[in-house]
Amino acid sequence: MAIGFLLFTILALASSLAYASDPSPLQDFCVAVNDSKATVFVNGKICKDPKMVTADDFFFSGLNKAGNTSNPVGSKVTPVNVNQLAGLNTLGISLVRIDYAPYGLNPPHTHPRATEILVVVQGTLYVGFVTSNPANPNMKNKLFTKTLYPGDVFVFPEGLIHFQFNVGKTKAVAFAGLSSQNPGVITIANAVFGSNPPISSDVLTKAFQVDNNVIKYLQGQF
Repeated sequence: MAIGFLLFTILALASSLAYASDPSPLQDFCVAVNDSKATVFVNGKICKDPKMVTADDFFFSGLNKAGNTSNPVGSKVTPVNVNQLAGLNTLGISLVRIDYAPYGLNPPHTHPRATEILVVVQGTLYVGFVTSNPANPNMKNKLFTKTLYPGDVFVFPEGLIHFQFNVGKTKAVAFAGLSSQNPGVITIANAVFGSNPPISSDVLTKAFQVDNNVIKYLQGQF
């Protein structure tokens, strides 16, 4: 009887702990401060007085306009997250429009706080994502790719490196929904080779197994 009660207690405790966790982060970091010195700091955005809310707080205009793709990668992301649309605060959802010049690329990147679902409305995109490091050290990260046409949909799991490349001779357009009001984005090349201050070349030459001159060249591009 005592053993049965003990098992029941452990299971009940485990069940309650399964639901005890921090909320998903809404920004890259939130440094804790002494409560006695704090005013109002939240991991996200402070809520507006409901009596002051209007329909305009839930409205955004402009996704019908093409983004300027005159840049080295040939793509432009137009976001609609909580920073552009205040009504998204706490709702855990956002979207983007992505324009691609012919052979334009949305470079390998990750969203640390969101899964992304992408739909192509114009053009042909070669898209893909790479899995996280496998448990077996003898295995490699697996690449999943697909060529998408208008009306096709593809999902990029949260936190995984992914990309889209316009393989057509004409421009392409896609829209994507993300499962966070503030999904964040880490463009791999920019973060690794364009950080401020720069990552030590000693670190990067060892990480990428290349000559220091190659690292200096890559850092110079960003």
